[in-house]
Amino acid sequence: MEFEALRDLIVETVGCDAEQVTRDVKLGEGGLGADSLTAVELVMALEEATGLTIGDGEAEKFQTVGDILDYLAAHQG
Repeated sequence: MEFEALRDLIVETVGCDAEQVTRDVKLGEGGLGADSLTAVELVMALEEATGLTIGDGEAEKFQTVGDILDYLAAHQG
């Protein structure tokens, strides 16, 4: 998944502005403000968009947008 596609997915799920979404921004407090419910919704949207199954242990490691990009790069064909 390219950054732009991930950014659009985050904007739709989290309800933030596209300009806020950078590789280094935190998903939760102090960044985009995603709470635990929003984080679950984001993982579900990622799974639907990519066809991957993302385990809870893996999802808990997603602290920044870059973490998600790195995970997707490592797990997509």
